[in-house]
Amino acid sequence: MLDAIRWDSDLIRRYDLAGPRYTSYPTAVQFHGQVGTFDLFHALRDSRKAQRPLSLYVHVPFCANICYYCACNKVITKDRGRAQPYLQRLEQEIQLIACHLDPAQTVEQLHFGGGTPTFLSHDELRQLMAHLRKHFNLLNDDSGDYGIEIDPREADWSTMGLLRELGFNRVSIGLQDLDPAVQRAVNRLQSLEETRAVIDAARTLQFRSINIDLIYGLPKQTPDNFARTVEEVISLQPDRLSVFNYAHLPERFMPQRRINSSDLPSPAHKLEMLQRTIEQLTAAGYRYIGMDHFALPDDELAIAQEEQTLQRNFQGYTTHGHCDLIGLGVSAISQIGDLYCQNSSDLNAYQNSLASAQLATSRGLVCNADDRLRRAVIQQLICNFKLEFAEIEQQFNIDFQGYFGALWPQLQGMAEDGLIRFERERIEVLPAGRLLVRSVCMVFDAYLEQQNRLRFSRVI
Repeated sequence: MLDAIRWDSDLIRRYDLAGPRYTSYPTAVQFHGQVGTFDLFHALRDSRKAQRPLSLYVHVPFCANICYYCACNKVITKDRGRAQPYLQRLEQEIQLIACHLDPAQTVEQLHFGGGTPTFLSHDELRQLMAHLRKHFNLLNDDSGDYGIEIDPREADWSTMGLLRELGFNRVSIGLQDLDPAVQRAVNRLQSLEETRAVIDAARTLQFRSINIDLIYGLPKQTPDNFARTVEEVISLQPDRLSVFNYAHLPERFMPQRRINSSDLPSPAHKLEMLQRTIEQLTAAGYRYIGMDHFALPDDELAIAQEEQTLQRNFQGYTTHGHCDLIGLGVSAISQIGDLYCQNSSDLNAYQNSLASAQLATSRGLVCNADDRLRRAVIQQLICNFKLEFAEIEQQFNIDFQGYFGALWPQLQGMAEDGLIRFERERIEVLPAGRLLVRSVCMVFDAYLEQQNRLRFSRVI
C-alpha cells in the first residue's frame, strides 16, 4: 500500500539532514536577478500558444497579529486601510498579466494565501474576485479547485458564506497547536471552539475539502500535550492534514527571535511527537501522502497518488501540476513552462513597480535540459515513492545509468540501509524510507553541494 510507513529510529538519525522541500526543482535558492519581465512575457506567450490551463496564486500579505513561529512574507498591521492601495496595485498586475494570455485558458485552480487573506473586508474580497473574473476565465460550475487560507480568529459564518458565494470550495485552516501554554509562547491564542465553528460553517456550506495545519517542535510542546492536540483535530475530521516540522531560524526570520530557545522541545521529543502523530493519524484512517501531508483515502490527493498522477509545485502536493502557475502579489512565485519567476518580496518595491505600470518581477530562472530531467526524477520520487528508469529514458532520450552513474554508490548505500529498493530498472522508496524521501531526492540535486544547508529545514 502506498500509505504504509515504517518508523526506523536508526535510519532517521542517519538521514535526517537539512535540505529542500522540493516544491520546485531547481529550488528558489537558485533564483537570480537576470530573469525579468521580458522572460515572463515570453513564457506567457508560449502558454497562450499552447492553450495550457492555469493555476492562480494570490498573495495577501497582511496580518493583524504576529505569530512568532511564522516564516511567511507578511505585513503586521492593525490598519485595515493599508489593504486598499495594495489591492489597487494587485488589480493592475492582474490586468497586465491577463492581457498576455488567452481568455479561453481556464483557471482550474485558484488559491489565496498570505498573510491572512480574510484580513480583507467583505467588500474588498468581492472587488478582488470580480476583477479576477473579469480578466481570467474562472469556472462558474464549482468544478474548479478554489481554495483559501483561513485564520479562524479572522472568520465567522458570514465570512464563510461570502467565500462560498464567491466560488471558493476548499479551505485550509491554520491551527498549529491547541495547548494554551504553547499558544501563549508563539502569540497565537486560538480556541478549539473558534476552529470548530469555521469547520462547521464550511461543512454546512458544502465546501468540498477542509485542510488543517499543525506544527510540531514549537516552544512548550511535549509529546503528551501535542498528542492531545492531534486527538482533538482528528475529532474535527478534516479531509487533509499538514503536520509541519518547526524550523527555528531566528537569524533569518525576525519574529522567531521572540521565542525562548530554551522552551523548544529536544530533538528526541520532536521525533516522539512525529511518531505518535503518525500512529494516531494512521489509526484514524489517514494515509501518508508524503512530506508532512496526510489525507483520507477518498481525498483527491490520495486517489491521485494511487493512480500515479499526483504532482508537486509551489502550493505543495497538487492534482493540477499540468497547469501554468501564475503568482500574483508581493513575493508570489510563478511557474510557466520552464520559467520560474518571483515578484519582489518588498511591499513598497512591489507597489512602486506597478505604480509605474511595470510588473514587479525581481528574480527567477529558466530551466535547462538537465534541470528538466532532474525535476522529473525528483517529482516521481516525492509523489509516487518510486522511479521507473525506462520512463525517464524515453522522455529525455538518455541512458539512465550512463547519465547518473556517479550517483550509483550513494543509491546502493541507501539500498543497503533499507531506505530504498534499488534495482537495474527502478528505485522504490521503502516504507522505512518514506518519511525520508527528501534525502533520496537530494541525491539527484545538482545544486545542493554549492548551497548553504543552513538555509533549509531538516527532513524530520
